Amino acid sequence: MPRAPRIKSKSGIYHILMRGINRQTFFEEEEDCAIFIQTLQRYREICEYKLYAYCLMGNHLHLLLKEDKEPLETVMRRICGSYVLWYNKKYDRVGYLFQDRFKSEPIEDNAYFLTVLRYIFRNPLKAGIVTNIQNYIWTNYVDYIEGSNRTDTDFALDIFNIDRGKAVRSFIEYINIENDEECLDIRKKRQITDDDARRIIKDHCKVDHAIDLQKFDLYKRNIYLKNLKEEYGLSIRQIERLTGINRGIIQRV
Repeated sequence: MPRAPRIKSKSGIYHILMRGINRQTFFEEEEDCAIFIQTLQRYREICEYKLYAYCLMGNHLHLLLKEDKEPLETVMRRICGSYVLWYNKKYDRVGYLFQDRFKSEPIEDNAYFLTVLRYIFRNPLKAGIVTNIQNYIWTNYVDYIEGSNRTDTDFALDIFNIDRGKAVRSFIEYINIENDEECLDIRKKRQITDDDARRIIKDHCKVDHAIDLQKFDLYKRNIYLKNLKEEYGLSIRQIERLTGINRGIIQRV
C-alpha cells in the first residue's frame, strides 16, 4: 500500500518525531546526545531552519522546527545521515539506525505551537525520568531561560510578551502547568524502565552496550535472549528496542 503524502505546513513549522529502527535505542551514552545536538546546530546554519525545541529520549526524539532554505525532507536527511555515520563508526555497526520515515505534523497557529512546545519539554517529566523539567539536560528548555542563541527562542517568547523578562516568567509558568495534552508520540507503558533494562542486559550479557548483543554467535545470543525474557521479565519489544535485534528472532527463541 503506498504511503499517504506528508501533510505540508503552510507556516513551514513542524513537530517531528523520529524513532529507532526496530524501536532500537540510538542514544546509548551522553556523548551520543551531545553529538546529535551538535549536528542539529551545525545544519541549522547550513539549512537555515529555525530550531525551536528538541528533546532526546533514548529510542526516539522530538523536534519543533521551521523549514526555510531547504525542504523538511532534505533537512532531516542531512541530520540523520550525519548522525548515523558517526554512530555506526562508534559502535562498529552497519545499516540503518532510524525508522525509514519520520513522522511530522504541521503547526499552523500560535496556540498549537505553544501546546507542542510544552508537550516536548514535558516528555521527560511524563516518562518519570525527572521530577523537574529543568533537570533534564537533553532538551533546550534552559535556552529559553538563559537567553541562549543555540536555538531559536524569540518566536515563542514574543508570543508571551514583548518584554523579555515577563515573557520568560510566563514561559516557565506555562510549560510547568500539568496537563493531559496528547500530540504526536509513541508513549508506552512498561513495568521495567529502559534504564533498568539496559543495566540488566549489560550485567547479564557482560557487554558495554546493549546493542553489542548483536555481535554474539547465534547460540550464545539466543541463550541470553531467552534469559532476558524468562528470568528478568523484559518484554520482547523492550529487548528489541534496546538491542536492535528483530522482534521475530526474539519471539522464536
